[in-house]
Amino acid sequence: MYEAVHAHPDGDATAARHAATAARYGYEGVVVRTRDALDPVGGDADGGGSGTGGDAVDDRSSEAAALREEYGVDVIDAVEIDADSATSASGAVGNYRTERTVVCVVGGDDGLNRFAVEEPRVDVLVRPMDGSGDFNHVLAKAARDNGVHVEFDLGPLFRATGGKRVRALADLRKLREIVTYYDAPHVVSANPRSHLGLRAPREVVAAAEAVGFDAEWVEEGLRAWGEIAARNRERRSEAFIEPGVRLGRYEEDG
Repeated sequence: MYEAVHAHPDGDATAARHAATAARYGYEGVVVRTRDALDPVGGDADGGGSGTGGDAVDDRSSEAAALREEYGVDVIDAVEIDADSATSASGAVGNYRTERTVVCVVGGDDGLNRFAVEEPRVDVLVRPMDGSGDFNHVLAKAARDNGVHVEFDLGPLFRATGGKRVRALADLRKLREIVTYYDAPHVVSANPRSHLGLRAPREVVAAAEAVGFDAEWVEEGLRAWGEIAARNRERRSEAFIEPGVRLGRYEEDG
């Protein structure tokens, strides 16, 4: 299972501190969603490396590869695009799609929510219920059809209190009903901005279960981050032509 974190300068802890803590808590990897937390694409990486399972990993960031080697957890170079409009978000997605393994768009606005779920180049719509944003059956269908995952931010469950926590949980329950009914893909995160905000997978699952979420469904959402990264790494490999078609050896008849 994976957690998606905010690292310095967007968060209060470095990517290295997040990786070390995630390894100690039993995560398979961390998604570093802060644009400037890891070195730029094409550092000193040779395009290879090893994930925790020993499989080849196409590293976009030499720093991510070094952290993976040091702490024994997968470190995914991601970006979280927080734009003022769908037009701005579209330009940013185009800029970062080839540079980052996972591309997320911050929602919370009806226009941005719609843009994200209708754009196949986007991997995850994060925090869709923030601000004035809402999520309905039309958006759920678009997310399903375009393979855009919808984030369930469980951060308020751990960090909010009073009315703010109650409203956030009500929004999450509403979002879950729509997403599950239309079978749209989802991810789950506690959205930590510090290593001190990281919770072990079993804690995240237990807390979500206590407020009415299915444990298996939460685990599926934590695993989905790694599945997105694996898919994107495969797609940019030299052997990839299209889904189900790869370059490789073949035998000639006769």
